[in-house]
Amino acid sequence: MQENLVSRWYFGGLSSSAAACFTHPLDLIKVHLQTQQEVRMGMIGMTVNVVRREGYLALYTGLSASLCRQMTYSLSRFAIYETIRDKLNRKNKGVLPFYQKILLGAFGGFTGGFIGTPADLVNVRMQNDIKLPVELRRNYAHVLDGLLRVWREGDTIVLEGMKKLFSGATMASARGALVSVGQLRHTASHLPAMLTYLYLSCYDQSKQLVLATGYLADNTLTHFLSSVFAGGCAIILCQPLDVIKTRLMSSKVEYKSVFHCLTETAKLGPRAFYKGLVPAAVRLIPHTVLTYMVLEKLKQHFGKVVVT
Repeated sequence: MQENLVSRWYFGGLSSSAAACFTHPLDLIKVHLQTQQEVRMGMIGMTVNVVRREGYLALYTGLSASLCRQMTYSLSRFAIYETIRDKLNRKNKGVLPFYQKILLGAFGGFTGGFIGTPADLVNVRMQNDIKLPVELRRNYAHVLDGLLRVWREGDTIVLEGMKKLFSGATMASARGALVSVGQLRHTASHLPAMLTYLYLSCYDQSKQLVLATGYLADNTLTHFLSSVFAGGCAIILCQPLDVIKTRLMSSKVEYKSVFHCLTETAKLGPRAFYKGLVPAAVRLIPHTVLTYMVLEKLKQHFGKVVVT
């Protein structure tokens, strides 16, 4: 009989929210870079431009939506991934093979991405708002105001309101959505989310490999190295799709479909699909590291004891 500490289902949401408090300005700059129609500014130039026009606090525009996003997106993904993984590990009395971790991570990302789409939509709009002319700004007061107003954009029909809230929600439901779907403007956000959260399985696998060397214990250095690797994998996989997602979510009438957005972005050249790569990497890797550092500490001090 052996006692093990495992995460509680909500630890992923809490740890991701804590990380977002530090990395939100980088996320905002990434959104601004991705929604440029031409590659005019880099990361530093965009940061200076935002601060000069709106002040330092503007870098935290949309923080309430970002936290709501973490408590839907991330909480769901971590809860699904870690809960099912731990149950399967106990059932099989061993560690899941890597391909099963990937499938589980993709499933968690698929589901959590759909659940978190409304908050992500408001998050992108609030962050992008400050770069628009005053007369074109949406001016959401906070995430709840944004969600309610997006709902009301759907007139008085409940289903139409839901459709607006989940605008951009299926590009990620499956890779096939990009190919077969002609529907379109409402199919944007979920695949980048699904790919990004494959870092759950990348983190697990890299941590397992590091521990297997025998040189490092299950400590802070191991958590750091594993999370840096996981964040790097996520950036490589999802950046082009994240650009398309951001453009679709922030647009009003510019794009008629996912395909239209892809073709318009492609006209700007291959680099357009990697707009915001540096701030995305600068944001996502620290965000991943901070998330897992906090998660491991929560598990260490407040985790659930399981006897195996």
